[in-house]
Amino acid sequence: MSAAMLSDAPNHPVLAETRAWVDRAVIGLNLCPFAKGPQVKGQVRYVLSDAHDTEALLADLVTELQRLVATPIDQTETTLLVHPQVLDDFIDYNHFLELADHAVAALDLDGVIQVASFHPQYQFAGTAANDVTNATNRSPYPTLHLIREDSIDRAVAAFPEAEAIYEVNITTMERLGADGWAALQQQCRDDVASG
Repeated sequence: MSAAMLSDAPNHPVLAETRAWVDRAVIGLNLCPFAKGPQVKGQVRYVLSDAHDTEALLADLVTELQRLVATPIDQTETTLLVHPQVLDDFIDYNHFLELADHAVAALDLDGVIQVASFHPQYQFAGTAANDVTNATNRSPYPTLHLIREDSIDRAVAAFPEAEAIYEVNITTMERLGADGWAALQQQCRDDVASG
């Protein structure tokens, strides 16, 4: 299994738009109350995979899992592995998540790191494809979010009603509406164009 080329160049348009989405949507709409700290401290690693197939993406995922666990948390708390050229279909992406979980287990990282999922076509079970509440997990490009379990534990301890976040997010997205979400996505693209 050979890895594709990985890049963490901050000015790459894909990474810049992803960073704008984190700032404007994830943090700006408070979809994840735990995201602001690592982002402000520069502890989020944004990395671009140029993988064109799932085998290369899996190799990149393994590389990034190993890198994250080997890096002190005060340097990198979490990683966003963005892969715009593979798994653009949400069903295929969803199936890949099983392989991602197997990779975590094979590296003996169960209970250490988990992989969260974000995708431009993200759709929660039981929702229509155009339901605006799906936007809570809709990123500009297919993205695997590598999260340290210790970070989750600390966040939950600081925010004991973490289970309420999902319900608050649904209300936020319903209030924003499809037009508001489209405008926010355009702002992210505009941030890249003007940056």
